[in-house]
Amino acid sequence: MNSTNPESWIAQRTLAFDSSGIRKVFALAASMKNPINLSIGQPDYDVPEVIKDKACEAIRIGRNMYSPTQGIAPLIERLEKDIADRYDHDDRSLFISSGTSGGLVLTMLSLVNPGDEVIVFDPYFVMYVPLIQLVGGVPVLIDTYPDFRIDLDKVRSAITPKTKLVLFNSPSNPTGVNASIQEVRGIAELCLEKGIALVSDEIYSAFQFGTPVPSPAEFNPQTIVIDGFSKTYAMTGWRLGYVHGPAPIIQTMIKLQQYTFVCAPTPLQHASLAALDYEMTGYYANYEKKRDRIVEGLQDYYEFVQPGGAFYIYPKVPSGNATDFVAKAIANELLVIPGHIFSRRDSHFRISFAASDAMLDRGIEVLRKLAKY
Repeated sequence: MNSTNPESWIAQRTLAFDSSGIRKVFALAASMKNPINLSIGQPDYDVPEVIKDKACEAIRIGRNMYSPTQGIAPLIERLEKDIADRYDHDDRSLFISSGTSGGLVLTMLSLVNPGDEVIVFDPYFVMYVPLIQLVGGVPVLIDTYPDFRIDLDKVRSAITPKTKLVLFNSPSNPTGVNASIQEVRGIAELCLEKGIALVSDEIYSAFQFGTPVPSPAEFNPQTIVIDGFSKTYAMTGWRLGYVHGPAPIIQTMIKLQQYTFVCAPTPLQHASLAALDYEMTGYYANYEKKRDRIVEGLQDYYEFVQPGGAFYIYPKVPSGNATDFVAKAIANELLVIPGHIFSRRDSHFRISFAASDAMLDRGIEVLRKLAKY
């Protein structure tokens, strides 16, 4: 009998990247007794009860079948109204995706041909570069260190005849930096001028401290916006997102969803209607207080840019590289993420301050100690 090594069956396109470093830390946390977990990017509050009640009700009354591929009509209509009120665009369609990650996958599948270049700002969300590679695209990384600001001259210089799109994320994961209105307008208008697609990942848009910065879609009607319910309503496990943009792009994504995710979870789509009516302002304000707590606790020990949104801070390691620093942190039962997960550099580390105040204080104590090594 012939024996074949099953590894020989694995597709070459999967070999360009490793498993997510964040998920590895997630697994590590599960094996520890009482870790100081400042690694995972999900809210520390639970889904509000009224929303959970609506999900349970939808399940009980039998809303458990497939939904239309694009999502249930009441949810689409409600989101379309909100978007119409915000953007003065005639040609703007929307569909419900299986999380923002599902929206990102379908966006890349719909837009990127093998060999197309995709501009990404470094540091970046861990999923971006592997996903671009998975669909055959070429990531073009633009360094934003040390202040994590967008230099439009660098973007303009990076554009070639092969450039297909720019992938933009604000507030940023992992830095917590919120782009200025000048940066947002500049990147939006540059993409419009050059005929390049602009994809805006806005999953943290509700978490902006201070005056909110508008979406690039307000300056470029062709912008494809990816958003969702995961971070806003603590529904990270529910896998509900939505994408809106030019109708031909959205229709292509809906077509691809038929053959991939099929539809977002039906009962949870119904529950999300209740979420849209639930007042969350107090939750967001509490995260600004958490931001202030971590900033005050670390500002005399580490170099960092103060976060303007999301729930991350991205300090520079005191010496050496972030991989070694994080190993020391883990030895002290503190879980944070090394910068090489998000960047070509390994000089910083990501802290999630989406944790209890008691957990943050424990983390600050360890980080102060590590800063003295």
